[in-house]
Amino acid sequence: MPDRSGSTGNLTGDLLDPVLRRDPAVPRITYYDDATGARIELSALTLANWAAKTANLVRDEFGLVPGARVSVLLPAHWQTAAVLLGCWWAGLEVVLAADPDADLALVTADRLDDVADAAEVAVLSLDAFGRPVENLPVGVTDYATSVRVHGDQFRPDRSDPAAAALDGRPVEQVLQESLDSAAAQGFSGSDRVLSTSHWSTTQDLIDGLLAVLAVGASLVQVDNADDTRLERRIESEKVTARRA
Repeated sequence: MPDRSGSTGNLTGDLLDPVLRRDPAVPRITYYDDATGARIELSALTLANWAAKTANLVRDEFGLVPGARVSVLLPAHWQTAAVLLGCWWAGLEVVLAADPDADLALVTADRLDDVADAAEVAVLSLDAFGRPVENLPVGVTDYATSVRVHGDQFRPDRSDPAAAALDGRPVEQVLQESLDSAAAQGFSGSDRVLSTSHWSTTQDLIDGLLAVLAVGASLVQVDNADDTRLERRIESEKVTARRA
């Protein structure tokens, strides 16, 4: 299990640094969409590269500084994980709701009306091949088009463990709640955790994603789950634990 002697003050660093040092090539997120047949697998290194691109995007393109608020209205998806980790790497506070005071909203196209009052909006297509969203309104950024030009390395500013990271919770609290959730669910660093849950609330996100990352486990996330495929997938993915 990764060393969790205390928060560094940067949630992404707390979650990724230990596994990057230990085994950067081992899969951390394996994403399935049973409606489309998609399967995407990301190592810790690949996940960190995507997070770095997102962190550079929000800092350099949108000009956000540590402490800025970002509204994230996205489903349980590997790109959502990259967005969240990128925002936290940049020292931003994520809110999982439409927030008129947000400095930036990251959403899918069907949620645009919910963030009409946001200062800036970026839309994710969640397409496996990085296709952009077509016919976006003027002034709305296409995430897939913009993020690919940004670097895959990121050097965060000095971090404050007391700074808000997730819906008002400070970094150290989110990390501790994630570790507590992992313990309650019986997750360890050697587990492959199968989950079909959503990340629409703070507790859902902590239980379904952050608890897995916090102990250095790997996640098999299934969207639009076909129950007839789950048992075979448990065997093929060598799943050792489940999150309903």
